[in-house]
Amino acid sequence: MIVEPGPLLAAIDSPDDLKKLAPEQLVQLSTELRDFIIDSVSIYGGHFGASLGVVELTVALHYVFNTPHDQLIWDVGHQAYGHKILTGRREKFPTNRRYKGMSGFPKRSESEYDAFGVGHSSTSIGAALGMAVASDYKGEFDRQHIAVIGDGAMTAGMSFEAMNQAGVLNNNMIVVLNDNCMSIDPNVGALKEYLTDITTSRTYNKVRDELWNVLGKLSKFGPNPQQIARKVEAAMKATLMKQSNLFEALKFRYFGPVDGHDVQHLVTILNDLKSIPGPKLLHCVTVKGKGYALAEKDQTLWHAPGLFDKITGEIYKKTPDKPQPPKYQDVFGHTLVELAEANDKIMGVTPAMPSGSSLNIMMAAMPTRAFDVGIAEQHAVTFSAGLATQGLIPFCNIYSSFMQRGYDQVVHDVALQNLHVVFCLDRAGFAGADGPTHHGCYDLAFMRCIPNIVVSAPMNEQELRNLMYTATLPENAGPFSIRYPRGEGVMPEWRTPLQRVAIGTGRVVREGEEGGVAILSIGHIGNYAVKATETLAAEGIDAGHYDMRFCKPLDEEMLRDVARRYRAIVTVEDGCLPGGFGSAVLEFLTDHGFHMPVVRLGIPDRVVEHGTQDELYKECGFDAAGIAQAVRELGTKVGNQVLQSLV
Repeated sequence: MIVEPGPLLAAIDSPDDLKKLAPEQLVQLSTELRDFIIDSVSIYGGHFGASLGVVELTVALHYVFNTPHDQLIWDVGHQAYGHKILTGRREKFPTNRRYKGMSGFPKRSESEYDAFGVGHSSTSIGAALGMAVASDYKGEFDRQHIAVIGDGAMTAGMSFEAMNQAGVLNNNMIVVLNDNCMSIDPNVGALKEYLTDITTSRTYNKVRDELWNVLGKLSKFGPNPQQIARKVEAAMKATLMKQSNLFEALKFRYFGPVDGHDVQHLVTILNDLKSIPGPKLLHCVTVKGKGYALAEKDQTLWHAPGLFDKITGEIYKKTPDKPQPPKYQDVFGHTLVELAEANDKIMGVTPAMPSGSSLNIMMAAMPTRAFDVGIAEQHAVTFSAGLATQGLIPFCNIYSSFMQRGYDQVVHDVALQNLHVVFCLDRAGFAGADGPTHHGCYDLAFMRCIPNIVVSAPMNEQELRNLMYTATLPENAGPFSIRYPRGEGVMPEWRTPLQRVAIGTGRVVREGEEGGVAILSIGHIGNYAVKATETLAAEGIDAGHYDMRFCKPLDEEMLRDVARRYRAIVTVEDGCLPGGFGSAVLEFLTDHGFHMPVVRLGIPDRVVEHGTQDELYKECGFDAAGIAQAVRELGTKVGNQVLQSLV
């Protein structure tokens, strides 16, 4: 189905076309852009509410600034659909987030208008500052640098670190704070309360509006009255807002709050800000999901709802004819509550992803024992370490890709002190349509090189429950990592009794023919190995299959048995090949004098783009067919070597 743009939008293939419109036409263009996003996402899927909330802001930014010469950086990128549509990618938009199609996030290789690639939050201010410093160094003083950041992303330490530097460098940059009280879930913390105080202070807003009118009149009489008025404005802010303005304390000129849905007023303000030197912050108040009533009402649900009927609001979901396996994240959420009910030492921690990780289940059941700390992965880890020093057992749930941001804290604050923190790494392996910024490729490799830590991955829901239970036991009172993928498991009847798993032990899934090929898998991808062995068995090839469960410590007894029983090994992991599970197996074999062919299957040493998990498994050669083919080829190679030795 083709989505037809409105007449104004249809004529825009670049911001140069946008600039041909009269200011009064921007309201109609905003309506057409919003309708195009609603129509497209309802049919093709993707992120939804965030881009609807910044339609007017997007139009105003490209209308006022000379992009791509002026550099526009979108934080995270969920909010950048309008930006992509206005910068020559309208016709490609149906391929958004699809295999071999357009990325769902800004991407430098995709367009010159995407000034900085994003996917993780809170990077925009630092990137914009680096660009601003580079422009000054090169003498490009006419160039503007604009960072658009949500109030949720502003909670991360990176944002404050960048502002702290920007305030003293005095470069030409604008930070646009998109304040909608939301990231994916509602925002939390003191900054959110502070921004709410600003936006709801009637006295401040009334006096501010009057002062801005005075500023406009005084500007006719030269610079000195303006300087006086600026001092009056600063004094008024400090007096009426109960505390000094946070942003001005960091030496940013603060403007706002303003209505982020008044496109013509935004154009006027942005034009004014262009001529003011130094770092500036424009505080825009917006509504996530603006223009679609259901998305405004339930902003978490409509962050990325999937396909839906735009008229009725019905979100399309397949109705299965038999019980389906749950999502791994839901197994985690329910199991954590079950464990916490039996053990009052257990706590839950997540950095701004309570619904994405299903920690919201514990937050509802035990609100004093589960914490959303905001978009602050580093803090989440160290906060968990602090809990652990007092005898508690925190389950720190972080997406694998986001765990990269808290790596130093895992090493320094948890592992070196050997603290009892359980890391549950959601979205491990390929993250699907979110693409390379969200793929959880590296956790097996970067976790297994840290001392004191146990590194594990369950093959199914039962093993996830058992590993979570095992991680709470007193004899395992140290760092413990459990990784699992995005999406569904394989067990509709998943509420199995909790059982202890001996640390560093695997399990035999299928005994293979002695002298043949053994498959060693770790994690959910082992279910694809099961399918591969079934296919091979139908061909008369009897391959062995072992679910190793632990990347560290390895099951050395099982590995010795495999090395003696089989002539060759195929390792399979939904993680990076350099330094990962397969590398650990090779290290063991080499260290213990075993010499045999080993083929490692996993994520190759390159950037893998977006697509469904199955599409990406196939591309990288470790779907069921790829595993089976690796066994065939290795078996043939080993068989030929045996024949040659006999000759």
